[in-house]
Amino acid sequence: MVGVTGSLRDSTYAELRRRIVTLAYQPGERLVERDLAAELQVSRIPLREALQQLQSDGLVVLVPRQGAIVAPFTADDVRDLFDVRESLEVLAVRLAATRVAEPGLGRLREQMALAEAAIARGDDPETAAANSGFHRVLVDMAANPLLSAMMGPLAARTQWLFALTHRRDLVLQCEEHHDIYAAVAGGEADLAARLMFEHVTSGRQESIALAADWSTVDPVAATRSRRR
Repeated sequence: MVGVTGSLRDSTYAELRRRIVTLAYQPGERLVERDLAAELQVSRIPLREALQQLQSDGLVVLVPRQGAIVAPFTADDVRDLFDVRESLEVLAVRLAATRVAEPGLGRLREQMALAEAAIARGDDPETAAANSGFHRVLVDMAANPLLSAMMGPLAARTQWLFALTHRRDLVLQCEEHHDIYAAVAGGEADLAARLMFEHVTSGRQESIALAADWSTVDPVAATRSRRR
């Protein structure tokens, strides 16, 4: 029974996470347990466990005795995320360029191709997923377990940020990924690090400004309802 419950929790968590980071559920949107349990065909126990895990990821806010909403993702949250990304992603790409191997390069090319195909068909959520995947592959290529453990919890928020800031120039972002790829493939660690820093930093101010569009939510007020 424990295994079944754990499996339901994991699948419920994965589906809710997907819906949040692809903006099927918007920041500040109420998550009604009764509706979600019926829709996902699970009991409230694995659903609540999944929501608690999503809260740990920073994607959901749980208000005691009231319910849950998708996290507002404030300007301060965006600023904090950039502070971490500007350090750890630069380290990741530097390490990747010193430990370059064809399997990793092939995965980077795959993510770039997926992003370009998504742009061509106007699929912003899939573009965001592919762009986030490019950054995730670089972390894998760094082959540093401690770095991977630190970056792992940020993956969902990074993809979420990419989706929320889809108004930024997606073509330019993909072009910058190509430049970063070339530096990594050539083993040019210093160049790769500089390009990554510029790539991440270039989105900081616009992303913080865009946060004003989605972050004006009071979690307590948003969950004040009898429906749970």
